[in-house]
Amino acid sequence: MSNVNQLVWFRQDLRVRDHAALWHASQQGPCIGLIILSPEQWQTHHDAPIKINFYLRQLQQLKKELEQLNIPLIIQVTPYWKGIADLIGKLTNQLNIENVYSNIEIGFNELKRDKTVQEVLNQQGKELFLFHDRTIFPLRSIRNQSQQPYQVFGAFKKACYSKLDISGLPQCYPIPEKQNDYPTSFSKINSLTLEDIEAFFDSSVSKEQEDLWPVGERFALEQLDVFIKDHLSDYKLERDFPHVKGTSQLSPYLNLGILSIHQCLQALFRTEHGNFHLTNVGQQTWLDELLWREFYQHILFDFPHVSKHIPFKKDTQKIKWNYNPEHLTAWQTGQTGIPIIDAGMRQLLKTGWMHNRVRMITAMFLCKNLLIDWRIGEQWFMEHLIDGDLAANNGGWQWCASTGTDAVPYFRIFNPIAQSKKFDPNGDYIRQWVEELAHLDNKAIHEPYSTKTNTQLNYPKPIVDLKETRLKAIETFKSI
Repeated sequence: MSNVNQLVWFRQDLRVRDHAALWHASQQGPCIGLIILSPEQWQTHHDAPIKINFYLRQLQQLKKELEQLNIPLIIQVTPYWKGIADLIGKLTNQLNIENVYSNIEIGFNELKRDKTVQEVLNQQGKELFLFHDRTIFPLRSIRNQSQQPYQVFGAFKKACYSKLDISGLPQCYPIPEKQNDYPTSFSKINSLTLEDIEAFFDSSVSKEQEDLWPVGERFALEQLDVFIKDHLSDYKLERDFPHVKGTSQLSPYLNLGILSIHQCLQALFRTEHGNFHLTNVGQQTWLDELLWREFYQHILFDFPHVSKHIPFKKDTQKIKWNYNPEHLTAWQTGQTGIPIIDAGMRQLLKTGWMHNRVRMITAMFLCKNLLIDWRIGEQWFMEHLIDGDLAANNGGWQWCASTGTDAVPYFRIFNPIAQSKKFDPNGDYIRQWVEELAHLDNKAIHEPYSTKTNTQLNYPKPIVDLKETRLKAIETFKSI
């Protein structure tokens, strides 16, 4: 056995299948895995308790998967990322590490952290090898004719289609072969046990919430297969209806890297034997949704100011937002008097997830009808979403607020009642989450106070007039 080891630093890529860094490291010699928990950093980034819970449960699964490959997993703690470079520098000496392997993370703070780690390793004559694993295409690889990043999704999508058509689908890396035995230096290092990890779980996350989101690579791959086989053909028709299981609900697994984006593409085109060939509208629609995710990842990398609470369109910083704490609390707790809004916000609090159509409706209501700064809503979502992803969440909020790249025009404002009638026509979604309205008929449930017969409801009246606030929002945006 070689006298040197390779260190695989896992971050938001908690799997052994199709793991670029793990596979490349395994080709160079015996591997040791590393996880660094940074609980204070989680708070700084507003990571939701349910997301941290999901991460820790998957971490326990990853440790077991790596043990099957004779790869030990070291779990250590440093409160903030600023302590990571020194920690890794010490570990590489103690473990006789030749080089460190990891997959790129694209946020501004993440890139800054990795640059510091790279500098420490270079001083030791070692390298931090980073691989493009979180996106379909490597960062900086999708450019227009002027070699500038795309700022409009339609053009970005067209370039991606062209690249897939020419180059084919990205391949998935196999699971590394089982190592002969544990690296000899591993026993020298203190590491948290699975029992120790229990101390990091937040008691606010219930067993019922955990049961909604099972962990494990095999489970995620099974769910991917079920979606492709049973729901893809109707995806375009059903994806906007929140009461129907028409979406994949794979976003938590993609976000934490339990499932890779390349695995999703391979499954999507499995019937085409791995070739890029669109055969049905459901296939194309889901691919387009994956490319929206891709688009926002590239935007976050190419325009790092969006990582710093600055709108993509910098001139929109002049918008005069109206901070009303009572309105904000009503929105956060699902007490706005607008049933579809309240259903979505209550679903978020109860499950850690919200249907994408309803995310758009609730977000636009906050930043247009209530004229509350979109960044407040962005943070609230991050603090409660199990799939909270900076790029996607920021991109979605800025789209709704008309401050982002390729965003909805400021004068196009969703009417939540009209959206409710269109996408929850029988009120089934509202009944599920707003129980005090469950007895109303299919028409009244969307506007419970539109008739005099429902004045005794145990449900708040609308906190704003939708028509008046729409006009006010348009005037506010027009004035900048």
